[in-house]
Formats: sequence, structure tokens, C-alpha cells
Amino acid sequence: MSFVWKRILGTVPSLFGIVVITFLLSHALPGDPAAYFAGPAANADSIAQIRASLGLDKSLPEQFFKYLSDLAQGNLGTSLTTGQPVLDDLVTRLPASIELTVCALLFAVVIAIPIGLLAATRPDSAIDHFCRGIITVSSAFPTFFVGLLLVFVFYFLLGWSPQPVGRLDEMLFSPPPRITGSYLVDSLFAGEFDVFRASLSQLVLPSISLGLFALAPIARITRASMLAALSADFTRTARAGGLRGHTVLMTYAFRNALLPIANILGMVFSFLLGSNVLIEQVFGWQGIGAYAVSAVLASDYAAVQGFVLMMALLYTLLNLAVDVASTLIDPRVRFEG
Repeated sequence: MSFVWKRILGTVPSLFGIVVITFLLSHALPGDPAAYFAGPAANADSIAQIRASLGLDKSLPEQFFKYLSDLAQGNLGTSLTTGQPVLDDLVTRLPASIELTVCALLFAVVIAIPIGLLAATRPDSAIDHFCRGIITVSSAFPTFFVGLLLVFVFYFLLGWSPQPVGRLDEMLFSPPPRITGSYLVDSLFAGEFDVFRASLSQLVLPSISLGLFALAPIARITRASMLAALSADFTRTARAGGLRGHTVLMTYAFRNALLPIANILGMVFSFLLGSNVLIEQVFGWQGIGAYAVSAVLASDYAAVQGFVLMMALLYTLLNLAVDVASTLIDPRVRFEG
């Protein structure tokens, strides 16, 4: 479709601006990556040699054009902290973050949308006040605090949850053969159902911790959209025509309320993917958030640049997917810009 190509072409200037800003910000990080790479026992000569080998002795414009040349060839550089190509590190760790984000979003959607629907159909009732309370409480606490609280209650006190050691307790289970990078999907493909159950149990607490924060905006938008749809003329006309209440609610009201809900789901998913850094730290999750934190602390230019570029590309693709979904939900919507 033409609007899809227009949207793709429209993102090119934004992506180039992100490349420039990312390059400048990463070089503004405190610390000297050459000194970090050389180690605490290095002298000035060895640090200078490493700086020259990394190309950090060149001027900023020379480094930028070299970076653009490498980027055009799909080369994001080599991470100083891991010693591996940045692209390989990101591809290896990204499925872990996406798996956590998808599970957190599913948890939020399963709870938030039914609560928002019920609250909209019964304004000022007990369920409406309960919905408002859930929205207030879930958005009031930071994700890392909720994560630590859940670990304390369900692991240390009750012993219901497994040890928060990442995606899988590798003392008891081996990771499934890599196909997609998602332990849940790969373990099902491999028929390793014990690994699937173990991976799912490791996902419960971090998904709830992250999903509670996403629950508030989804429930709020669902309630507001449904209230507007239920008071619209087409809904009153459907009721006056003698249609059943369930048909009016789901076919007329909910379908028209889907557009703002779909838009907020795209925004929430992109926000969760970028903000699960703290959750990954709390639960020892081996995702791109933890990778980015270690890269920033080590002034690892290549890793920081690669992380930001990958996130920008994911946000662009996600926004494009939301635009396409919006046209499918409501054909009157066209994104011509």
C-alpha cells in the first residue's frame, strides 16, 4: 500500500538524525574507553596505543564518517566489554527482552481491557471505583520496587517462586536449542516441556512487575474510549433498533473503541521494551537492557550506539505496525503523511 511506503520513506530522516545524535551522545559519555580496555595497570603509552587501534585518536568528523561507512556494511563495531561484535550481542540478547515485554503486555491486556469494559458499562459503580483504584495503585510504584517486593514475598517468604537468576536456572536445566531465541517458543519446538515450565515460572514475577505499570494506561484508555462509544449516536441507534446488549457492546461500541486502544498498546509496548532495564537488573535477566547498562558504565561507544540504533529501528517498525493496524480497524483512517 502506498501509505506504508510513504511512512517508511518518512522515517529515513528520523533514523539519520538518530544516528547523528547517538554518535555525539555516546562520545559524550564520561570516562575513557581506551583506559578501561587497557586495565588498571596500563601506562600512558599503552593507553595511547589502544586509543589509536580503536580509532579514538582521530577527529570527531573522521570517526563519524568511519562509523557511517561501517554502518552501511552492517558493522556496528566490537564491544569492549564482551569482545564480541555488537550486532551479535544484540541479536543474542534481544529475544530475551522481547519475550519479557510480550508476556508483560499480555498480562496487562488480559486484566486491563476487561476491567475497563466493565467500568465503562457501570459508571460510578463498585467495579468502576475498583478500576480507578487499580489504575492509581499500579501507576504509583516504580517497577523495580514492585519487582523487589514480589521477590521478597513470593521467593523469600513463601517460596512459591523460583530463584530470580534470569531466564532459566542453568544449574537444573539447559537452555533449549536456539531457533527463535525465546525459551518458551524454542522449548515447545524441541518438545522439552520441563524446560518450558521452568522458563514460564521464571517469567511470572518479572512479567507481573513490568505489566502492572502498563496496566494503568491501557485500563484508562479502554474505559474512556468505551464511555465515548457507548454515548455515541450509533450506539443509541443500535439499542433503539432492538439489538441485544452484548451485540451493541462488542460489535458497535468496542469495535469503535479499538482504535485508541490499539494506539496505546503500541506506545506501551515500545515503552516497556525500553524501560525494562531495571526489571532485568532485579531478576538477572540477560536482555538488551542489562547489556546497555554495562555498556554505559564502561563507556563502550559501539555497544551504546548499537543499542540505541536497534531500539530506534524497533520503535519505527512498531509505529508502522500500529498505523497499519489502525487502518484495518477503521478503514476511514489513512496516514498520508
